[in-house]
Amino acid sequence: MGDDTPRLRLHHRVLRTLGVALAVLLVLVLLAGGVAVWTVTRSFPQTSGTLTLSGLSAPVTVARDTAGVPQITARTADDLFRAQGYVHAQDRFWEMDFRRHVTSGRLSELFGASQLPTDTFIRTLGWRDVAEQEVKLLDKTSLRYYQDYADGVNAYLAAHSGAQLSLEYAILGIQNPGYHPEKWTPADSIAWLKAMAWDLRSNLEDEIDRALLATKLTPQQVADLHPGYDYSAHPTITALGGGSPTTVTPDAAPAGATPSASAPGDADATAALAAVPTPQYRDRLEQVATSLDALPTLMGPAGDDIGSNSWVVSGAHTATGKPLLANDPHLGVVMPSVWYQVGLHCAVVDAACPFDVAGFSFSGLPGVIIGHNARIAWGFTNLGPDVADLYVEKVSGSSYEYDGKQEPLTIRHETIRVAGGPDVRITVRSTRHGPIITDLSDGYDVIAKDQAGKLGVPAQEFQLSLQWTALTPGPTANAIFAFDAAHDWASFHAAAASFQVPSQNLLYADVDGNIGYQAPGLIPVRAKGDGTVPVPGWTSEYGWVGTIPYEQLPSVLNPPSGYIVTANNAAVGPQFPAMITQDWDAGYRANQIQLRLTKLLDAGHTVTAKDMSAIQADTYDASAATLAPLVVAIGSKADPTSGVAKGAALLRHWDYHDDGDSAAAAYFAVFWKTLLADAFGRKLPASAPPIGGDRWFQVVQSLVKQPDSAWWADSRLGTGDRDDMIAYAANQAWKEAESTLGGDPKGWRWDRLHTLELRNASFGSSGVAPIEWLFNRGPYPLSGGSSVVDATGWDASAGYQVDRAPSMRMVVDLGDVDRSTWINLTGASGHAFDAHYADQAALWAVGETRPWPFSAKAVRAAADQTLTLTP
Repeated sequence: MGDDTPRLRLHHRVLRTLGVALAVLLVLVLLAGGVAVWTVTRSFPQTSGTLTLSGLSAPVTVARDTAGVPQITARTADDLFRAQGYVHAQDRFWEMDFRRHVTSGRLSELFGASQLPTDTFIRTLGWRDVAEQEVKLLDKTSLRYYQDYADGVNAYLAAHSGAQLSLEYAILGIQNPGYHPEKWTPADSIAWLKAMAWDLRSNLEDEIDRALLATKLTPQQVADLHPGYDYSAHPTITALGGGSPTTVTPDAAPAGATPSASAPGDADATAALAAVPTPQYRDRLEQVATSLDALPTLMGPAGDDIGSNSWVVSGAHTATGKPLLANDPHLGVVMPSVWYQVGLHCAVVDAACPFDVAGFSFSGLPGVIIGHNARIAWGFTNLGPDVADLYVEKVSGSSYEYDGKQEPLTIRHETIRVAGGPDVRITVRSTRHGPIITDLSDGYDVIAKDQAGKLGVPAQEFQLSLQWTALTPGPTANAIFAFDAAHDWASFHAAAASFQVPSQNLLYADVDGNIGYQAPGLIPVRAKGDGTVPVPGWTSEYGWVGTIPYEQLPSVLNPPSGYIVTANNAAVGPQFPAMITQDWDAGYRANQIQLRLTKLLDAGHTVTAKDMSAIQADTYDASAATLAPLVVAIGSKADPTSGVAKGAALLRHWDYHDDGDSAAAAYFAVFWKTLLADAFGRKLPASAPPIGGDRWFQVVQSLVKQPDSAWWADSRLGTGDRDDMIAYAANQAWKEAESTLGGDPKGWRWDRLHTLELRNASFGSSGVAPIEWLFNRGPYPLSGGSSVVDATGWDASAGYQVDRAPSMRMVVDLGDVDRSTWINLTGASGHAFDAHYADQAALWAVGETRPWPFSAKAVRAAADQTLTLTP
């Protein structure tokens, strides 16, 4: 789930050591004749007829529909997961192999020394070590399923090698000809859960940003840029803690309204860190920010736009009299999609073989993560709890200070194998809080002896350690099978208790008409502080003293409203007795989803599956609803030949929807990007995270109510107040729009700027054009935008291209699950040029979905190809 571009690229390019001339020559030769076809297609899987799969107790059928989505039917659970491992390997083994190298800190084994910074950081965190410990915590049945899955993968590996596995291995063989994939293990599967947890870790970037801003800005300025959740304007998921899950505010914020949210912050912790030399502290923070930016974001770029939508409507409000559930997780755009659609069916569902489930899986992991079985459906959105804290540590040699004493550092050594080079040995030091993550290179091993003398302490290094719940082994890997086999709220609720990392909003519906919500997860309780800034590690004052008990986490069953909306908005109100996070998503998507639902219900309309899909495609832009009227008002008084006057004319009758064919949406996006850059970007440190997304909606909506705020003034631009800055940005935006889109606004379209290129996670950003052509697809013109329901997010500090988006969409109809619909971002296959490599992308891009067969009858009717796996 890099730099936040639609590529999900690795910061250190994986083919840096590969000569461009050699790569171009290779591709030209391959494409020149029949060798090309043979090389490209030899890895395509057999999807019909009969194959032998060792270890099966009975034949297994794999029926694929016209999109290549497999529905696997077996007589035993062991055969079912063995077959799933085999099928995943058929379609996606390169992706699986690449992911396990990422999660183990072993990319250098594939791509050479360019990957050492990434490997060093992940080895320091110890993802693989934790995964191996979690294998030991599996219950006996789950361990057996993980091993069955691994056996299926390994059966495929035993019969295939090199380019027979995937085209990527042919390309890799030029640089690293000696590489051969090793056998798959349960730890390879479970390590992927660490990547999930890392990319959904919540507010670590906000914590670093606040701390860096505090070294240059006043506390009020920092608060301006990190406002708190506005409970008066946006809904909470539950009514717990004084929340208001059914409050809907008007589309646009009223002019002159007073911001009701208090900004999060921890003045005590900030004051306690005054003893740390500011230059060194800033250097350490910037080092962490650089390290985070360099990591592969396999699940999606961290930041304000990562999130998801999910909502459920009870049968009291639907056309079928049964619940409807919608889900679309917003993750990084990557080729192939992070999700793999699959059905897992026991021929006879009983205690020994309890699975009859379909939905979205991860290649490399057995089971279904999000989907439905014959009785229940469930969806995920990121809860976003604060589960990671940075501690400033006083380190002296092999010890560190804690409560006035010196404690020994925990030290371990790691050896990183490097393709084409010598092995590299690293030393990882840890405190009681966790690994020191600023101890990564010689360039930072400088002890501030002058400061040590001033403080009267031994020569010290001020380092940063990371405490993170995912580094504590837990039972999450067991929960997947429990979800898949759950049959009612009680069994689903029990399964959720084991789903500790990453914490998610779990949305639920069943055929008996129940709807529910549960927030699971390992969420720390702090002795002091609110988790918004780094804290002193040399005292126990800021330590974790436990976790919130599962029974006390937010939960609701059958609320009076008859619906539940989760879109990363606050789960609870401000009086909730436990602190989950201070950095909720701002709530704009939740507000619009709820507004759409209440309009339907207030009109007496019974909700249909088509209504749910239509809401997923909603493009209403709350930022535009606030700012566009100001541009219109200012432009109406300006010189008619000016850009602001022309922009005002274009925006005057706009409905504030980011539709692909809208000229107004295109111009407003250019204006928004320009306004953020001119009013804020010029004043922020270079290390600040990308500008844009829901937090910046909040920032700007608050500050436009303060027309004389210093943020609007810039002597270099000649602006003194809000209206000056808006006029300046509107004029500059008009010039850019004319330059980019042409002189006639009638021909402008948002989707000419707002496009999606699907880039292969490993080779898609190689810098070698012919190789990128092999693996990438697009661009696709898109509607939507950042922090709208159709969340095709873009980085306003970089451009308009989409870099995170709904990674899939589904609507489950509990009245008849065969009427459910789904769509994946790309396709079932991970093989470039396979018919199912990107065949769903064009449908996804225009908001369409595909039929989702589930029952045995529907699966047979939809079958385009059927493969029988025999013992």
